[in-house]
Amino acid sequence: MTKQNTPIRSICVYCGSQPGRDAAHIQAGRTLGKSIADHGLRLVYGGGTRGIMGAVASGVLAAGGEVTGIIPEFLMDKEATRHSLGQLNELVVTVDMHERKHTMFERSDAFVALPGGIGTLEEIVEIMTWAQLGRHRKPMVFGNINSFWNPMLELLQHMRDQGFVHTAHLVQPLVIERAEDIVPAILDSAAAIGREGETEIISKL
Repeated sequence: MTKQNTPIRSICVYCGSQPGRDAAHIQAGRTLGKSIADHGLRLVYGGGTRGIMGAVASGVLAAGGEVTGIIPEFLMDKEATRHSLGQLNELVVTVDMHERKHTMFERSDAFVALPGGIGTLEEIVEIMTWAQLGRHRKPMVFGNINSFWNPMLELLQHMRDQGFVHTAHLVQPLVIERAEDIVPAILDSAAAIGREGETEIISKL
């Protein structure tokens, strides 16, 4: 495990609580989890111990990393097994989905969407919306495993072309094809954002 000299301390991963039909998606979850741990970062995620969510968490834990799960009480038996939840380094149980999402945002320095369903889509879109509104500049990533997110990316481009994505420069998620490349891309992006901030400060002196 290598500690990084970076503002990135934790990475939030949104992904499916089901395994999906493509075995590459589960493997990508494990690979990303191991990469998070190997870079000395903490995983923040929805607390599920099944599907791709479980694969990411187990990848982190198997590599000696730390995991924070954030889950509402009503999903604890649907997306997780209570026994497995006890293996997480930290478990935050929220009242509802709104509190869960807000807590995940507050505890995370970057966001990754791996393959998943409607919940995964809703979570990463909300993060992009907050970026568009200038509420954060945290790196955002689509883990485009086996081109899973291509239809979504085409829709985003269509929205831009039709003039519905204002301040588009604030909504520039990274699109990464391989799970092992996601964390390095986040660290590079955070460094670039840091340099831009320094330039802005210098220009105001």
